[in-house]
Amino acid sequence: MNKFVSYVRADGTPSWGAVVDETIVDLASQTGVSSLAEAIADGVLPTEVQAGEGVPFAEAQLLPVIPEPKKIVCIGVNYRTHRDEIGKPGPEAPIVFARYADSQIAAGEDAIKPAFSDQFDYEGELALIIGAPAYRVKREDAESVIAGYSIYNDFSVRDWQRAASQWMPGKTFPGTGGFGPWFVPASDLGDVTELSLETRVNGEVRQSASLADLVFDIPFLIEYVSTFTPLSPGDVIVTGTPGGVGLFMEPSGLLHDGDVVEVEVSGIGVLRNTVREQ
Repeated sequence: MNKFVSYVRADGTPSWGAVVDETIVDLASQTGVSSLAEAIADGVLPTEVQAGEGVPFAEAQLLPVIPEPKKIVCIGVNYRTHRDEIGKPGPEAPIVFARYADSQIAAGEDAIKPAFSDQFDYEGELALIIGAPAYRVKREDAESVIAGYSIYNDFSVRDWQRAASQWMPGKTFPGTGGFGPWFVPASDLGDVTELSLETRVNGEVRQSASLADLVFDIPFLIEYVSTFTPLSPGDVIVTGTPGGVGLFMEPSGLLHDGDVVEVEVSGIGVLRNTVREQ
């Protein structure tokens, strides 16, 4: 299984590579392409990467998988269990909102809880990365425009999200879009509906679901989103979170300074971030 990452070289320059035997093999120097998004767009991702000299993965400064997507399109209330816990009927069309690229953090980075809010929450999600220009793509052709999949934690500032009908203010604070640690090509994963997602807070399982439980499945999301906005290689669709978010737990499961949040998707890996209040 190939695992592609964005990271910072020892000289401080951003780069990208593949994780092989716990080492990041730099691929920017091999391909002459400076970023993972460009490599996806240019079709130069290798199908097999040999072990070699590189940076030990455990010591690397990671970046969000795609550090600066042109578009981050997020889908709300897209698991039946989450729909049920908020006590609302299922939407007739996907609930869509956007994130800004500068809200993103890498695996291992701190998630930033604003000190003026006491409603900081987690949302473990599967992220799909667009691999080809996509505009008005039919669902039967959706697989042809998917580069691969990664893990997202859509950390949410709930009081800002719920203050009005538009969610965006609570969904794009700096330091709240966990994205990583790597992405796996779609061809290496097979049927993603067979994958499972689990979110843990300080080791306690909070969310557990099958990707088959999505209300609007991935082909439908690609068709729907690409109908109203053109998508480019490296763009990201964050597909929704299952039930078990902290806001609706009794007692409250909202996050505090020092909490460690892990989102695991089978077949991909684990995204881990620690909450810090600022």
